[in-house]
Amino acid sequence: MSGPGDKSTGGPGDSGGSWTLLTGHGHVLVEIARNPEARIRDLSIAADITERTVQAIVTDLEAAGYITRTRTGRRTRYTVNPDSLFRHSAQGSHRVGPFLALMTASARSDPEDEPLPS
Repeated sequence: MSGPGDKSTGGPGDSGGSWTLLTGHGHVLVEIARNPEARIRDLSIAADITERTVQAIVTDLEAAGYITRTRTGRRTRYTVNPDSLFRHSAQGSHRVGPFLALMTASARSDPEDEPLPS
């Protein structure tokens, strides 16, 4: 059984390395876009990182304007700002909204049904 921090991807080209294509920040942002009412624990499990790390990432994402948090009683609801720009200079002119739309759409459909890019 695997747990947070187990980085075996099992994906294409997996040579047993310990890296993933997205950073922890990317994973958490995608999971928030998928489930805006997710708890820190839910995000931790989905992103395969510790709850403490998720909390720090959520704080970073909020400070950078990628998300806002709204408290309702004991629950938190997140809102993603799709107009935020990627932070790396190589993608700095691109907004995160289309990327998140692509990543969240794949969670709702069967990847086998989607055509491969030409």
